[in-house]
Amino acid sequence: MAKVGQMLPSGTDKQESSEEYSVFSLPRGKGVWRVLSWIIVWPIHLVFFLTIPDCERPALKRWFPLTFLMCIVWIGSLSYVVAWTITIIGDTLKIPDSVMGITFLAAGTSVPEAVSSVIVAKQGHGSMGISNSIGSNTFDILLCLGLPWLIKASLLPSVPGHHSITINSRGLEYSAISLLSTLLLLYLTFACNRFKLDRKVGIACLCMYAVFLLLASLIELNAFFVVNLPTCGR
Repeated sequence: MAKVGQMLPSGTDKQESSEEYSVFSLPRGKGVWRVLSWIIVWPIHLVFFLTIPDCERPALKRWFPLTFLMCIVWIGSLSYVVAWTITIIGDTLKIPDSVMGITFLAAGTSVPEAVSSVIVAKQGHGSMGISNSIGSNTFDILLCLGLPWLIKASLLPSVPGHHSITINSRGLEYSAISLLSTLLLLYLTFACNRFKLDRKVGIACLCMYAVFLLLASLIELNAFFVVNLPTCGR
């Protein structure tokens, strides 16, 4: 009976999700805010509806490769827009790109991972949430950075004959040291708590993130020593 009870909310959530993302009908009985949010995001939902085949429909199941491809295209396009917007905002406010990447861009791209980790943790799969957070960052660092750098350096070098990429951050090594130190402290926190996830571990993780974010941002802003040259005036 317990398993059946656990399966019922998931079906209910799926039904609510399909109603929420309906393009051709307003949500009913959901309140003014839900209707207003539906109107605001309606253009985006319409574009996705027209360009991404819905594989849940029996007639479109065979189109799943196109669905997968279009999702990749949209993720890449929206990621470019987000990165470009963050760069423009940072340039306007005289904030280095590295600081904007550490703070706003990193937080924005990690919110979906945090939500998915919370969902699986509530379902009793805490180890899956930890594996998701660590595995996704490993994937991002090794593949999502390594593959574009390999293609850029091998096929599209900025200077002919120089197959390398220049990173505009002289404080990257300090940020990497801070990140590795944070990972070590995270493991020590798990070990001290006998590898049990509770509020104490959550508070410790939030404190470590706040300290890492503060130190990394101050280093990139030349608070301790000069690591980034000032932005050239126009």
